[in-house]
Amino acid sequence: MRAEGDRAAAPDTRALPGGLRLELVDPGAQPAAGTPKGSSRAGLAPQAATEIPALSKEQTERELLAEQGSAPRTQPYIGPRPRIITRHGWGADESLRARSFVYTSKVKAAFVHHTASGNKYSCSQAPSVIRGIYRYHVLSSGWRDIGYNFLVDKCGNIYEGRAGGVTKAVMGAHTLGFNSNSMGIAVLGTFSSTKPAAAAVNAIAKLTAWKLGLFGANPRGKTYLKSAGGNLYRKGKNVRLNVISGHRDGFATECPGKQLYGKLGSARSTSARYQGR
Repeated sequence: MRAEGDRAAAPDTRALPGGLRLELVDPGAQPAAGTPKGSSRAGLAPQAATEIPALSKEQTERELLAEQGSAPRTQPYIGPRPRIITRHGWGADESLRARSFVYTSKVKAAFVHHTASGNKYSCSQAPSVIRGIYRYHVLSSGWRDIGYNFLVDKCGNIYEGRAGGVTKAVMGAHTLGFNSNSMGIAVLGTFSSTKPAAAAVNAIAKLTAWKLGLFGANPRGKTYLKSAGGNLYRKGKNVRLNVISGHRDGFATECPGKQLYGKLGSARSTSARYQGR
């Protein structure tokens, strides 16, 4: 298994450089009973649960305060925890991934991607699509796990991506040079000319309102991330980015597609509103 570090990024299958080939990977079947379990959910849901249930804003705030162990001086800005389909729920074969997890100190930004795959899938087929991406990242790219921290389908369903705990700052492999202190969210499909479903954009807003809220980040704000080196920024450069950015903001790529990128302003505003800002 090749090392990822902060230099790994999910492959852009729309335009592969010369010398590389696109591999179509069988998504695999649902894992059999007894397959090693997924990431720790730290009491959010039973280990074999297919989903982590949604919470109200008040419940989410109480959960955050209980985890912090002391009352803050001001009311926290955090959106209600959305329903999240677990790795077990989408059928991840946990024997494929690395056993250990890699964490960074916080989540300061979210990078939005498209998977550059077909748009005609049904939402019942989304788990199969995700299993295919997972197998491609691990078996073909040699990564430790699926690169994205979360995935979203056209119906607005949110899926747990890389293992390690949905509330934690799990280091993904999604935006070359900026995998530290960030998270990657991939919307299933291609959005160069096709508009993303409103449900998918709203899911991005819900997810970021909650996850960024856990780390005190304002979805409408800006933040600085230090580049680990890529094709857009030199290694060591502190780059000012939107807290909710597109893949193309950190790496020279068309991703997440013109149409999805154009919806990020709306996602930022909606996410901030969910946080109570």
